[in-house]
Amino acid sequence: MNNLDLTILLKDLQAMPKESEWVEFKVNNGNPQEIGEYIAALSNSACYQKQKYAYLIYGVEDNTHRFVGTKFKPKAAMIGNQELENWIATQLNPRIDFNIFELQLNGLNFVIFKISATRSQPVSFRGIPFIRIGSYKKNLDDHPERERAIWNKQDNYVFEKAIAMEHVSDDEVLKFIDYTGYFDLIDFRLPDNRKGIIERLLQDKIIFKNGACYDITNLGALLFAKDMEKFESLSRRAMRVVFYDGNNRIKAIKEQVGKRGYAVGFEGLIKYFSDNLPSNEIIDAALRRQVTLYPILALRELIANAIIHQDFSIMGSSPMVEVFNNRIEITNPGKPLIDPLRFVDHSPESRNEILAKFMRRLNICEERGSGIDKVVFECEFNQLPAHEVIVGDNYTRIIMYGPKKLRQMDKADKVRACYLHACLKYVSGDIMTNQSLRERFGIEEHNYSIASRIIADAIASELIKDYDVDNKSKKFAKYVPYWV
Repeated sequence: MNNLDLTILLKDLQAMPKESEWVEFKVNNGNPQEIGEYIAALSNSACYQKQKYAYLIYGVEDNTHRFVGTKFKPKAAMIGNQELENWIATQLNPRIDFNIFELQLNGLNFVIFKISATRSQPVSFRGIPFIRIGSYKKNLDDHPERERAIWNKQDNYVFEKAIAMEHVSDDEVLKFIDYTGYFDLIDFRLPDNRKGIIERLLQDKIIFKNGACYDITNLGALLFAKDMEKFESLSRRAMRVVFYDGNNRIKAIKEQVGKRGYAVGFEGLIKYFSDNLPSNEIIDAALRRQVTLYPILALRELIANAIIHQDFSIMGSSPMVEVFNNRIEITNPGKPLIDPLRFVDHSPESRNEILAKFMRRLNICEERGSGIDKVVFECEFNQLPAHEVIVGDNYTRIIMYGPKKLRQMDKADKVRACYLHACLKYVSGDIMTNQSLRERFGIEEHNYSIASRIIADAIASELIKDYDVDNKSKKFAKYVPYWV
């Protein structure tokens, strides 16, 4: 929000007849604990009162609503080694979005906390939920009827349809949205005039009409922003890339935070990896060429998946790619909606289907259900260890490992590769055998017992099973994933 928008908002809130349950006025009290409690209470009250946002205003007298200014400077406030804003955010559960704005009006300083209403779950601060009753902050536990109403609130919120920037002119739409990149990606001729451009952006819900102005949607900003930093609620959603010196996070040697929207910046991101990942020189048809140690097609798919499947309800987190000497880790906020063991065969379930559909339309990611198959295939084709999926409390991480010889792989590496090989064979209309697994690992035929041992370990781990339990010949045995 610019100064004009903030001034209009401040005057509109001042003009309210009295303090509401979703607006609180203060002058100078900057107690961090109290601020956190008010943010939780106001977010819960905004949800209960069916408001999109709540506001905590500094510089306005509570009873008179007079502009008196404030000495409070939240942007400069620290709690130990943490900035106030970050400290408060880490104490909220769930981590709802809020923004802090500081402005001057008639020589007076003001502060506005713009707080998103919670959705279907009460917000607590440091483990205690609060709510506003009239002009008083109360413990929500003492008002079970309101807590129940928040839990039962129908959540029709769709992140992609929500607004990233309100009340902008057509000039500002073209300033903030990379419309030339948009038309290139949809393979549509750029209209000759501004009206034609705006009409097409409206059709694809990149923007919505709002009176004489326009609102830019989250979908439009996420995919086509010229600079995501210009969209306050999305600035922390930009893709981060970090290169480390070694196999741990002790020393970062290069870090890049994406500015452009996911779609218009995607090919540049992939080229960045192509140019910076370690590579080998090979001779092909008498020509020398550089080939990266990691298959770019697999990396491309995993990055696209991280973008599509991130949980936008988790605040302060974004998709991230970390490059170590021996592996690449791709992390996105949120747990997967399906069991990671079923990524290969299961039709993907996306919590952001509008975003996923648009990215498929732009050919940035594969059609439903074929992306992880490609990752498994590329790892096998390039004789790399199988990828690994790790699910944390609020994140999903996929690890691509660098080249390893079979003797360097541990038991878990071998069993995981065996299982994914069986999955890939099955979804491709084939069945895994000792021979196919030897080909996957590059095991010579006379060492078939090595493959047999890996298969036995995978069976013991209950990840694969005999295709024909009545077949007694191990030489001709076939194996399928456990879920067949």
